[in-house]
This record gives sequence, C-alpha cells and structure tokens, in this order.
Amino acid sequence: MHAEIAHELAASGDPFTLTLNGIRYVDKPPLLYVLTAFGFAMVGPSEAVARAVPALSALAAVGATAWLGARLLGGVGGVVAGLALLTSVGFFAFGRYVRPETLFVAALAGGFALCLVGIRDRRRGLCAAGLAVFGVAALAKDPLGALLPPLAIGVALVLAGRARPVGAWLPWSGALACLVIGFGWWVGTELRTPGFSWYTAIDNHLLNVARARHFPDEDVPLSALQFLAVAILGAAPWTLAAGVAIWSLVRRRAWRDPHEVVWVALAIWVVGVLGLTALSPFRLPHYGLPASFALALLAARGWQSHDGRGFALAHAAFLALVALGSALAWVSDGSRFLSSVVGTTDVASLKSSVAGLPSPVPPFTEFRPILGANAVVFAAGALLTSLLTVLAGRSERARRLVVFVVIATMVGALPSAAASLALVASHRAVGDLARDVARLMAPEDLLVHEGPLENSGALEWYAGRRPVIVDGRRSVLGFGAERPEARDVFWGADRLREAWTSGRRVWVVSVRSPARSVVSDLPGARLLAVTGGRALWVNELR
Repeated sequence: MHAEIAHELAASGDPFTLTLNGIRYVDKPPLLYVLTAFGFAMVGPSEAVARAVPALSALAAVGATAWLGARLLGGVGGVVAGLALLTSVGFFAFGRYVRPETLFVAALAGGFALCLVGIRDRRRGLCAAGLAVFGVAALAKDPLGALLPPLAIGVALVLAGRARPVGAWLPWSGALACLVIGFGWWVGTELRTPGFSWYTAIDNHLLNVARARHFPDEDVPLSALQFLAVAILGAAPWTLAAGVAIWSLVRRRAWRDPHEVVWVALAIWVVGVLGLTALSPFRLPHYGLPASFALALLAARGWQSHDGRGFALAHAAFLALVALGSALAWVSDGSRFLSSVVGTTDVASLKSSVAGLPSPVPPFTEFRPILGANAVVFAAGALLTSLLTVLAGRSERARRLVVFVVIATMVGALPSAAASLALVASHRAVGDLARDVARLMAPEDLLVHEGPLENSGALEWYAGRRPVIVDGRRSVLGFGAERPEARDVFWGADRLREAWTSGRRVWVVSVRSPARSVVSDLPGARLLAVTGGRALWVNELR
C-alpha cells in the first residue's frame, strides 16, 4: 500500500495531496512517500527501491543509537547498544516492511541522541538540532513524535532540578524548527484537503483512543497483555538488561541526580511509550517500536553495570527457553504456534479471522525447518553463555565475552526471522493474484475490490489496473471516500449488481469470506479461488 502511494506521488509530484487508488490519503505524513517517490524517479519503480527506504532508515536508527551509546558508555557500550537494536526481532522485522516505522524510530533516536548529548555537554546547538530532528519524526509518522520526546526530557530535567533555564535545553530556534518541520506541511495539506487537521488531530488520535472514531478502519486491536508480550518479546533478550537498568534507577532514586538525567529521560520514554499504549483501548503490534532504541541503550547500560553471574545466567535461561519453545513447536502439529505467535503479531491474520477467511499464512510444515534451525541456534547460545558464565569468576575476558555471545546468538536468529517473514509475505501478498487477473482481463473488463483497499494495497501496482471499491469505506480511505472525486470509485452493492448484469465481464478481488460477500448473491457468480486471505470472483468465463 505504501509503495503504491509513493508510486502515485511520483506521478503527481504533489506531496500535499497523497493518494491511494486516486483517493485522497491523509492517514500518514508524507516523508516516507517523498523519499520513496524520489527513489522511483531516480531508479524506476521497483520493490527493491521501495524496501530500501525503511531498510536504510533502520540502519540510521542503529547508527544514532550506537553513537549515543558510545558518548555515554564508551566505544564498547555503543557497539552493544547498536547491535542490541539491530538484533531486536521486532525492529528487524519492520526494517523489511515498506512502512514508516523505522523512519520514525530513526528520527526519534537521532533527536534523543542530539538533545541528550547537548544537555550533558551544555551545547545548546545540539539541543536545537535534536528538536529539529523531532520535527522530522512528526513528518515521518505521527505529530506526537515532535511533542512527546521533549516532554519526556523535560520531565527528567524537572525531577533533577535542572529545568531552568529552559532555553538551555529548549532553545527557541530548535522549538521553532521542530514546529515548522513537523507541522508546516499541515497548512498546505489543510488548504488542499479541508478537514485534514481535524481528521489527524481529533479523529485519528483523540477519538481513536476513545474508540469513537468517525472514520474507523478494520484494524483489530490487541489486548493490553498481548501488546506488552509482543513489545517485550520483540525486543528480547535486551528487555532483561534494560529492565535491570530501569530498576536500578528507580531503586537509587536516580531522578534526583543531575548526572543521571540522560538515563532517566530514556527510562521515562520507555515506560511512557509502553505504559500509555497498554492503557490505551487501541493497540497494534508495532506501537511499542518507538521505545526500541531506548531499550537498546538501557540494555547496554545494564550489561555494563551489572556483571554478576545471576545476570548472565538469566540471559542463558532465556536463550534456553526460546530453544525449548522452538523445539517443542518443531515436534508439534503447529496449531499453538500459528495461533499464539502468528495470530497475535500479524495484523492481516487478525483481520482475516474477523472477516471469516482462512488465516493468510502458509501451512505449518513450511515453518518447521525454520523452527528447527532456531532451536539449534538458541541452544548453542544458551550452552556457550552458561559456560562463559561459569568461567567468568576466573577470567575477566570471559565475563566480557558473555554479552557478545548473546549478540551472536541473536544475529544467528535473524535469518530465521527473515525466512519466516518471507514465507508469510509471499503467501498473503496480492502480487500473484493481481498478475493473474491482469493476464486474464480484457481491456474493457472491470476490476473490483471488495473490502478496504489497504488489505490489497498493491493491487494496482501489480495488476496495472485501477479497481473500483465496494464495501470499503471502513478504511484508511474513509475520509477520502467522502470527497467528490471518490464518487465513481466507491460503489454500493446496487451499482455493482448493475455492472455485473450489464454484459461486461467483472472481476472481483474480495477480502470477505464467500459466505459474507455481496458477490455470492449475484447471478452467475463463479468463485475461482480463495488464497492469501482473498477470494477471486468473476461473472463469466471466456
């Protein structure tokens, strides 16, 4: 979906009027789409170019995290912090998605790095630069990216009695740059699309939290416990060391120590992101990612300040538990693995379950080799970590090597994560179905999508045909669907029936189960396939 939006932006050249399927799209700010469209203009539209932007953003986030870690903890601490973020499986996964999440994390990590070093070294210029980067975070994904990080830093300074003078850490030049970069585009977008500001600030934030949106979509929220499990395990095992570091700050009441302002600010950010999201009625699996870089930094601090055997053995135990869980899943029928892991972390699976369609994931037999490899990697990591921990009492070098064994274990697990993502993506992607439809369609045929278009966002990208949409207003395009230019794109069931019986061949890609589809009641409807969480219908074959 995001690649298609960038594709349409590359054609229009207007970042103030983003579109999907020709319909005004206002759900996300333009930075991801501008960067991707620029890549399309330079190299040509392709999957590789679209994926390059979030991948490079992920590396930028790792670099910013490592730089701040090095400034705070020394070179080794910086390496540990950067690699901890890189090997956080949740963050790694979103580096492979064409989504704005890693771009958002990169801007947050960069902003915190500049501001916190500026505060520590009393360099107002760095603080101003960091505030400007927070504006980039707002331009990447969410206006809260410009507002909440300075708030977290300010709270840490207030607690330490260092909030005054305010201009030392919140210089007017940086605050102005933050607002201009983060919100300047609102003015142009509001002029082009009246009501955009209300939609973004009120409907998509305040009313979303209250579960009273005027333009709801079909996302299925996680429970608070599910969200916390996904967030904590997605950054594991680094959440163990980060938790120890946060607890140490709390136990020592470090918020009163001016020398601990940097670490208190990072702890406030982690607890705030995870805690406020858990308390919110609406949570998706990726809502914990903004805390990932701070968790990595706190983990590096935890490893540097806590080197006891119990600390190392806790990590060995975690690696052993993952190895055991992978082995048990490997010998099982896979039902629990698919329901508890994939069914919780995969938004598309949650939507398909509600829609009455089979989960758009491959059969468990395709996951089994990956789980077997994962069991071996984590078992080896647990064994080596345990051995080094036993030797640590005699060898300083062995004690220092423990963290790098944990890092090496997580690096060894990344190919399994990548393979799992590729399996799920290839199984549920609309690409093959769209290419088949494009091959079978005649120029005068009509292409229809039933249900929210974001569930098959790349349909136009692969089919080369723009569909009309039936039963798709409960969507990220809900706001755009009310604009005049959307009248001929969003159809009702009556208009579909008229086209269906007009003698024109009609192809329908549906994300509704056959029993719930409006197509099932149309005369001569032929169900050709149900695959990847979609059904394909046609009114006649030639």
